[in-house]
Amino acid sequence: MELGDRAGREETMGRNPDVEDGTEPTEVTGQEQQPRDALPPTDGGYQAWLVLAGCFVINVFIWGFAFSFGVLQEYYTTHEPFASSPQGIPAIGTTATGLMYLLMPVYFLGLQRWPVLKRYSTWASLPVVAAALIGASFAQTVTQLIATQGVLYALGGNMLVAPTVTYLDEWFVRKKGLAIGIMWAGDGAGGVIMPIVLQALLSRYGFRVALRCIACAFVVLMAPLLVFTKARLPVPAASAVRPINTSFLMSPVFWVLQAFNVIQGTGYFLPSNYLPTYAQSIGLSSKFGSLTLVMVNLAAALGCVLTGALVDRVDVTAVILAISVGGAAAILAVWGVSTSIAPLCVFSLLYGVTAGSYSTTWAGMIKDVQRHDVNADANLVFGFLAAGRGVGAVVSGPLSAALIDSSGEATQGYGGAYRFLVVFAGCTTLVGGSSWFVRKAGWI
Repeated sequence: MELGDRAGREETMGRNPDVEDGTEPTEVTGQEQQPRDALPPTDGGYQAWLVLAGCFVINVFIWGFAFSFGVLQEYYTTHEPFASSPQGIPAIGTTATGLMYLLMPVYFLGLQRWPVLKRYSTWASLPVVAAALIGASFAQTVTQLIATQGVLYALGGNMLVAPTVTYLDEWFVRKKGLAIGIMWAGDGAGGVIMPIVLQALLSRYGFRVALRCIACAFVVLMAPLLVFTKARLPVPAASAVRPINTSFLMSPVFWVLQAFNVIQGTGYFLPSNYLPTYAQSIGLSSKFGSLTLVMVNLAAALGCVLTGALVDRVDVTAVILAISVGGAAAILAVWGVSTSIAPLCVFSLLYGVTAGSYSTTWAGMIKDVQRHDVNADANLVFGFLAAGRGVGAVVSGPLSAALIDSSGEATQGYGGAYRFLVVFAGCTTLVGGSSWFVRKAGWI
């Protein structure tokens, strides 16, 4: 039974409801009981949309900055003190995004077991993220950037993102796919804003001042959001320890979807990370390089909303196949032959609207897993899917350096330095959509 068919029913902490007859249980907090009918409604009302707006804006900042690393990568590789040893620079961005994805199951396990930590975690995240960016502004080596802008930023970012995902799961049931799509659209919107802001700050002040300005903006602009971005369900008593159910990890449905999710993630980050550098290598200015990244993220924001609406209505594997074929075609047929700004812009838009919305399909994957395991916790499934993408992100860092052929010339398209990178990204994107064929074969 799909979540979309459960009108009037609700989930508690990501689980399927225990009742089917419309009689709603009570929530216990401390010594009091609060009837569910006293709670705000799901899937609508100003409070639900306000929480969704908060989740969107938080993603604009946290994920938007992480996904805009291509601008910083181009700066680091052409400016001292990092230009003289640029080999580890790609690992900065993949460490940040990869760790944020990889550690999500750990955060969700902790929040499920001790729900009272949610509010503490969100408020504690801001000084950690600020410390990461300010620390990076003092870096003198690539290793120091990896430790601060990579590792510490990921730890602080997850302290904020993970609780807000659980809030969204409580506020949206029938429209969960759309809600997750809008939340992920914040990544794309941030990817539109951040490259422009970073490019302006970097060109005028350099990376040290730029990172300090971003850190201050994060604290000042995100702190007010935390006031109304909150849980819908009362938090259980602090002494209550909730049991953890990971039975879905025994489900073949989960592992099939996860396998293709990992494969897609291995190549997904490569175009975004290398577009500014690629643009510069074919003779375009750094501003045009940043523009391509902006276009990818703008298209991804639109793609996430559309894909989120689709997975509430259509078999998720069909949606995955469609966006995977579209993303692979954009890479192999357009990026692979781009030697000027026009085709590069076309690629950026096509890739963003298709492959850029892949993570939105997690809402549909969660429904599939819960159809086979009614006790599966939506937040934990989400966390493990995120970890799968994190594996791909971390692997893609060192792998991308090996795929760049320094003997080629980028102006020759498939004959240039990026040929192996393009082919690898295209193939992994295409294979990432293969769950549809597995379903048609009757294996899931």
